[in-house]
Amino acid sequence: MDPSSGSTAELQSFLEQEKQKAVLNELVGKLTDVCWEKCITYAPGSKFSSGEVSCLSNCAQRYLDTSTLILRRFQNMQR
Repeated sequence: MDPSSGSTAELQSFLEQEKQKAVLNELVGKLTDVCWEKCITYAPGSKFSSGEVSCLSNCAQRYLDTSTLILRRFQNMQR
């Protein structure tokens, strides 16, 4: 067995993990931008208002649910 084949598999695994991290970071960044624009109307003080907290929570949940749904549909299309 070629000793470099283990290294290649490790490298591929590492690259896949890094790709997943990048996708997650991009998702969080988009979620933050979208929900901030939707829910925060004034420059925040030391705390968010209860309405802002509720809006941010709902927005983030809907965004994640929608992203998950889209991802599943794409995965099903590839099968």
